Amino acid sequence: MNLYLRLAWRNIWRHKRRTVIIVLAMSLTLAMMMFYDGLMNGFTDAIYGNAVKVLGGNIQVHAEGYRAQANSTPLLPLADAPAVVSAAEANPMVVAATQRINTGGLVTSREGAFAVGITGLEPEEELKVNIIGQYVTEGRNLTSDDADSILIGKGLADAMNVKVGDRITMVGRSQHKEMRQRTMTIVGIYNLGMADIEKQSVYISLSEAKSLYELNAPTEVAIFLQHLGQENKVITSLKSSVSGYEIESFEANYPDLALAINSKSGVMNIFSVIIIAIAGVGILNLLLMAVYERTREIGVLGAMGLKPRQISLLFILEGIMIGLVGVAVGIVFGLALNGSLMSVGLDFTAYSGVASYMALIKDRVYPTWGTEKLLMRASMVAVISALAALIPAVEAGRREPAEALHFV
Repeated sequence: MNLYLRLAWRNIWRHKRRTVIIVLAMSLTLAMMMFYDGLMNGFTDAIYGNAVKVLGGNIQVHAEGYRAQANSTPLLPLADAPAVVSAAEANPMVVAATQRINTGGLVTSREGAFAVGITGLEPEEELKVNIIGQYVTEGRNLTSDDADSILIGKGLADAMNVKVGDRITMVGRSQHKEMRQRTMTIVGIYNLGMADIEKQSVYISLSEAKSLYELNAPTEVAIFLQHLGQENKVITSLKSSVSGYEIESFEANYPDLALAINSKSGVMNIFSVIIIAIAGVGILNLLLMAVYERTREIGVLGAMGLKPRQISLLFILEGIMIGLVGVAVGIVFGLALNGSLMSVGLDFTAYSGVASYMALIKDRVYPTWGTEKLLMRASMVAVISALAALIPAVEAGRREPAEALHFV
């Protein structure tokens, strides 16, 4: 076998131009797939990552018993929320952990009553990670000291026909199921460019929510991560640090969003397989042409005593070696391309109006390294290279030495 390996390695570099063309075809295919994976991950973080932030973070921590009553958004206070926040922020994958109070209710104006989710939060802490506070376009963001103040979305403001400075009535249930009503001043209006989402939620300060709903502790800790997909690792780590809580990812609380992300990933994987398969046809063509160019060489090998299966093995080894070289070069190209784009990003804000969800791209899209599926992609390229070499190898093994030697 060592002899065949040496012969195969020597043969692939005897025809440098052909080998370079084949290696470039393979490496560019893999590099483009790495770019594709990195860009899709960047889009996922930009669109779905921001959606997760708006909805309440990658992970939510509630008191025990919350899941059984989740449909009614129960006000179950957390026993030691600061300890949960400290444990979460000790994890390097966590960007921030904030305390919240979530419940449902109504806001009313002259235009009528509107059902909304009411969230009491820590405005200064949320501002670091939640795009709600970052996109206050009228008035100002909330502060921790705000009382009788409310932040609403532009979609809701338009539906209620109100503006900054107007007063609206907010109604919600207290911890003891009593209806609590308070007149609130609109201090700010946020604009995400998505009216449906803007109509769903209003925000007040955490201290105001505690007072209004007769609570002395938050009902939720929202944990924000660097990237989607890190939830399970952080949950496992957090469960080993604190106990007596229900710790769930956004997938449990927002299953429709999780389904959208998983569906997108499945579709993208199908497209990637199709792209690599198309590239494989090109590689097959190049290797097959190599057999016809080396007809006399095949005749010489046969005349020297090599059996058809040995000649076929030699060509298969050449295909595998070229595939491995192509994979190595492709990884270098892919890392270089994604690495350069990671620092500058790609500006897609001009396309924010193409679809409603594109409005969640509030900045540039920053690709990742694209290594999340690198093993699968590299294996596919290498396997396709080996399979593409089978047909030329069989063709080479079938050549009669006498006929091949007289080939012009």
